Parts: sequence; C-alpha cells; structure tokens
Amino acid sequence: MTNDAAAPAAPTGICIVDKPTGWTSHDVVGRARRLLGTKKVGHAGTLDPMATGVLVLGVGRATRLLTFITGVDKTYEAQVTLGIETDSLDADGEITVRHDMAVPTVEQVAAAAATLTGPLEQVPPMVSAIKVDGKRLHQLAREGKEVERKPRPVVVSQFDVRPTDDPMVWDATVTCSSGTYVRVLAADLGRALGGGAHLTALRRTRVGPFLLDEATPHEELVVLPASAGVRHLPQVTVDEAVARRVAVGQVLERSDLGAPSEGPGSEGPWAVLDAAGEVLAVYAAHRGTTAKPSFVLAAQ
Repeated sequence: MTNDAAAPAAPTGICIVDKPTGWTSHDVVGRARRLLGTKKVGHAGTLDPMATGVLVLGVGRATRLLTFITGVDKTYEAQVTLGIETDSLDADGEITVRHDMAVPTVEQVAAAAATLTGPLEQVPPMVSAIKVDGKRLHQLAREGKEVERKPRPVVVSQFDVRPTDDPMVWDATVTCSSGTYVRVLAADLGRALGGGAHLTALRRTRVGPFLLDEATPHEELVVLPASAGVRHLPQVTVDEAVARRVAVGQVLERSDLGAPSEGPGSEGPWAVLDAAGEVLAVYAAHRGTTAKPSFVLAAQ
C-alpha cells in the first residue's frame, strides 16, 4: 500500500530564541534542526556557552537572510567581577591572576568605562572562534598555544555600570557593534582600574530589531515569516508584474521597485515585498539607476 500524501513542506522563516546557559550556539541550531525537521538552520551571531539571550535563527531558504542580520548592533546585560583574571576572560575559564585591588568608587568605575566607549581597537581573545591560518583560536588555546592577534575596530556606544551589593562586582549595560567581545571589555575595565577583571554573567537582550521580549525557549520554537528577517531594512512593495521579474532575479530600474535612485538610501539594500507583505528578495544599487538582487528568496 502506498502513501500518496505529500510530505509537509520544510519551514522557512526566522526564529528568535532565548539561548540557555551552557549551550553553544551550534547546540541550539542542532536542536532546532531536529524539532523543525530540516537541516537548513543557521544562526546570526555566536553567543558563548556561558551567555544567554537573543539568538536569531534562519530556517529553510530564510537562512540566506542571516547575511543582513549578522552585522547589526547588539545590547547586553553583563556582570563584571574585579580583582580576578581568567584565561578565557570569563567565568568558564581558569583563574590566572588575583589582584589586590582597592575598592573603586562609582565615579572611578564610570570614568574607566567611559574610556572604553566609542570607536576602539579590540584584540580578540584566544578563546574565540576566529580563525588564524585555518585554525580556530580556541583550538589553538586548548593545545596550549597563543598566537598574535590583530586588533579589530569595534564601536561601543554604551557602557553603563552600576554597583551591586558586592563592591567588587558591577553590573553593566553594553551596546556595541557586531564583533565586539564583551569579555574583553570586562578585562579592559579591570586594567583601567589598576588591576584585572573577568566577565561573570552575560545576557544578550537585543540583536538589531530583535528583542528579548520576542524570544522563546529553544524547545518552544516559533517560526516567524521570512519578512521578519528584513524588518530592519528599508522596504519597497511591488505589484504582481514586477514581483514576477523579481522572482527570477532580473536587474531592474530602481524606479520599478519604487526605490530611490539618488540621495539618502539610494544604495540600498532594500527588502522587496509583494502586495501580501511577503518578502521576495533583497535588492541593492547596481549600475546607473538600476538595482540587482543580493538574494532572491524563491531561488533554491
């Protein structure tokens, strides 16, 4: 006896997950693949195992939208413990140094945090996923190796600190560009205060337009429409005739899309939606007054 029932279509969309502590971002992706029944799941920006909070997943064809999410700025709630350094710069590492530091005042900690705000050059930690000569830094660290890392430009637009009941433990709110290591900020804060420090807690509360209030536990995934993945991009809506041309990836006049050909926003990218509000593609400026697709959702 044959079963003629069609197999359910693989889901496509965006999931906003509240990552639990102790899980890697890859662990969350693996769980999502099993729960959703598809191998096409990716994430937009790694969270360390110790950290919790917003992790944005792309599912199905919408994994290709993650390119437009990974570079957005992020906000964190952090906790920094002064006087102790670890090899990973966070609580998951081994203690390497204990400093006999004087208890700082609120004014001293705020002043030190202010020096770590704005455009910065940040050296990635050895315990990180960055590759050097084809090998990830954390793999080299496990082998007992330390290699030279080039500083990377980052921007910290907010580094607000608050005292706790423990004078050597400080809470902080950090808003920063993609690629910023909050544990490096914690270590640098300790150095700026004449000693050392490490990160003892981290919770990501925002990834661009994606907020913690929207996040669901990893075992209760909600697949949002693919259009959720481009909510932070300028959007244009096209009629059915243009939608058919977009679906096959044609280069179009920006006027056909309703996108500006000069002035602010004229370079794109633009999320192209149909009349029902479904995302069809993302287009960006091409030659002259034309635009071409960076990605077309319908394309396999």
